[in-house]
Amino acid sequence: MKTTDEFYQKLSEAEKGYKPPRVITSGQGAYLTIDGQPRLNFCSSHYLGFAVDARLRQAATEAMAKYGIGTGYRTLAGTHELHLELERSIAKFKGTQGAMVLSSAYAANAAAIQTILGKEDIVISDALNHASIIDAVRLSGVKQKLVYAHADMADLEAKLQEAAELRATPKADGSALLVLIVTDGVFSMDGDLAPLPRIVELAKQYDAITMVDDAHGEGVMGKGGRGVVDHFGLVGQVDIEVGSLSKAFSVMGGFIAGRHELINFYNAKARQRLFSIALTIPDTAAALEAVRILDESQDLVQKLWDNVDYLRKGFTELGFDIGHSETPIIPVMLGDEDTAREVSAKLFDDGVFATPIVFPMVPKGTARIRVIVSASFSREDCDKGLAAFKRATGR
Repeated sequence: MKTTDEFYQKLSEAEKGYKPPRVITSGQGAYLTIDGQPRLNFCSSHYLGFAVDARLRQAATEAMAKYGIGTGYRTLAGTHELHLELERSIAKFKGTQGAMVLSSAYAANAAAIQTILGKEDIVISDALNHASIIDAVRLSGVKQKLVYAHADMADLEAKLQEAAELRATPKADGSALLVLIVTDGVFSMDGDLAPLPRIVELAKQYDAITMVDDAHGEGVMGKGGRGVVDHFGLVGQVDIEVGSLSKAFSVMGGFIAGRHELINFYNAKARQRLFSIALTIPDTAAALEAVRILDESQDLVQKLWDNVDYLRKGFTELGFDIGHSETPIIPVMLGDEDTAREVSAKLFDDGVFATPIVFPMVPKGTARIRVIVSASFSREDCDKGLAAFKRATGR
């Protein structure tokens, strides 16, 4: 058999286990239309309901009418005045000196890590960090990759002590090794928070740089949704903040926020910025409107947390194990993978879309239904979801 035939045969065999996702024929609101029927949306990370918000739609429509749709490379003809306005708005919102917007949070993580690290530097990463962080570290080519047990600060300190010994030997050019501690802000499978105050304290003690991927904290945690750094009162004390515009802000894109020197360096050197097309006009305008709304009022964030509290209480009263979530991500722990799939199927038939989270997304024996709460839910929607879970599990 020819090499190319073997290659495509392997691809065909690997594809056999692939299950196509369900197809949505509606907007990403409190309900999704699937197979012609509306189903309560317990899956999407549109925490504030911005995906179908009239104000964001109007902002995008008006910007398209004025400027069109496409952009270009930021370094050539693609830097629009709206991009600069969005970056200034994000920096002000986050309380940082500057911000840089990219085409996705995945690209932002890659840029944040790859651009500042050399192969001799050291990365210390939480064991449950998102795949985009893992890939970013691989892309950086760093040889010294240390992983600490999830949220275990004693283990993090042990890794910092190990890094300190490695730093005793300088780089080939005589400069000191850089140590980067990187963590998710909100861990997306369990909904728990990184112990950021202790991480920052240890970073200062051991002279390390800190980076937080706050994809699920932007628009959710902190005052008016300013993120997990604000939540812990650490504004200005975390070196690199990476955020997503595709979760609570409901558009495409990601960003890096930090000091002027850092953002200027990223602007000049980050390959993910230099060789990617800038955000489209409607995405940029809608993101700007989302930041404006959160700047003006905390009402949506408060509504989100009212729903979170109500659903947490409801699941607990029904006897469900919801782990240690501190966020709008509520993992309904079921353990067995087949059980999780069966419960998900029953929920779907009962008008609730909530997908099972199973291995390899989580360790075996920890399968769950991950409920993601939104400010778009009414109290009746919350009750509908709780009742469906009760029926699906026979409680």
